[in-house]
Amino acid sequence: MPVAPAADPTPDLSTSGSPASRRRHAPERTLVGIVGGGPAGLLLSHLLHRSGVDHVVLEARSREEIEHTHRAGILEAGAVQVLVDAGLDRVLRDGSRHDGIVLRFDGADHRIDLTGLTGRSVWLYPQTDVFIDLANQRAADGAYSSGGADGADGSGGVGGVGDVGDQVRWGATVTHVLDGGNVDGGSGGAVGSDSGGDRPGVLWTDRQGDTHELRCDVLVGADGSHSTLRHTLPESQRRTFVHEYPYAWFGVIVETPRSAPELVYTASEHGFALISQRTETHQRLYFQCDPDEDPARWTDDQIWAELQRRVAGPDGFRLVEGAVEERSVLRFRSSVVEPVRHGRMLLAGDAAHTVPPTGAKGLNLALADVVVLHDVLQTWLASGRRTGRRDDTVLDEYGRRVAERVWRAQHFSAWMSGMLHSHPGETDFAARRRLAELRMLVASESGRRFLAEGYTGWGPVLGEGAS
Repeated sequence: MPVAPAADPTPDLSTSGSPASRRRHAPERTLVGIVGGGPAGLLLSHLLHRSGVDHVVLEARSREEIEHTHRAGILEAGAVQVLVDAGLDRVLRDGSRHDGIVLRFDGADHRIDLTGLTGRSVWLYPQTDVFIDLANQRAADGAYSSGGADGADGSGGVGGVGDVGDQVRWGATVTHVLDGGNVDGGSGGAVGSDSGGDRPGVLWTDRQGDTHELRCDVLVGADGSHSTLRHTLPESQRRTFVHEYPYAWFGVIVETPRSAPELVYTASEHGFALISQRTETHQRLYFQCDPDEDPARWTDDQIWAELQRRVAGPDGFRLVEGAVEERSVLRFRSSVVEPVRHGRMLLAGDAAHTVPPTGAKGLNLALADVVVLHDVLQTWLASGRRTGRRDDTVLDEYGRRVAERVWRAQHFSAWMSGMLHSHPGETDFAARRRLAELRMLVASESGRRFLAEGYTGWGPVLGEGAS
């Protein structure tokens, strides 16, 4: 798979209006500013709270909006351990442990025994539930402002940053990055950034339209694949490695019982299909489609006919059919931004890298990033307590420590995608070669172990621990 540096389009931040045109509150200060209140941002917030580190999370959406954005999720054993170690163990009760997956080709099932090959399992646990667990925990900690723990009004509050009750602010839209990459006020300005003194910061607006300024010792961008903070990194000092895929997934949520006990990854002459699960009564299914496919053009009957065609085989396997409740098209993209640190601004999760969903790596990478980042921040803060001046070179350890896992995941996800999907214009030779690869893989214990090691995530995020 060719991976080349590419320009990263810069968003127009001017649409939020000139900061001077809004009512401006007095600047606030904190140790760690976090832009983005999804799973990555809230996990970092939770870990910092447990460590007694002052911080503020700014999230443009309301809590309800994120909770009602349904996202699938396969959690590696290491990611489950991260949640459990953080006191979030609902995944062990409500998640579905899977000890294997199925590769289906030649019209037959070929099971990969994940646990037997690696000693590790994965958990089917939607990203939405990970967010809910973190949001509930932060609410229990009293991290939301008096404006409403549910974030419905999005006010975020304007109290002192040291107040735990004001750590997480919903409806807080970042409009400007202030000296986001250079705490010494040197060169390094970028579109949407200003030189703003001796520490990075942001301007943000609440839902009443008021403008607030937040200054921090370190600024973390955990604001997703369309990250505002990422785009403020000077183009001369960052590289974005991108690969676009010529196919996408047509995803549906259907009201049916499960058709299979484990995930089924299907490669057929008609294209790829994934049979996943969600609950006892609702399942999540996907089939390969064109990236520009319009899901509204498909009837329920057409969707089921296409899915049944993809999984059909001499063994008579058929999906249990039911009402199609949701449908969407999920585009594929691999991207990595390097470096992930610029001055005292750092990127985590989808703000730093994205992967296609085939390898189930996106959420796992984000959680791993945060665990490593929290560990590095602890060391960085301790360096200041020892010497009276924080050693910023410590922050470079974050990028070095996450890079190997990120590129392993990129390779694994691209490899899985290329092996299982048909390609536009694919020759008969290329299709037969892919099929031969699948046959060789399942026939070899080493091949099966390679897949199982990648799928379950290469072990604990930090050193030794339960797997």
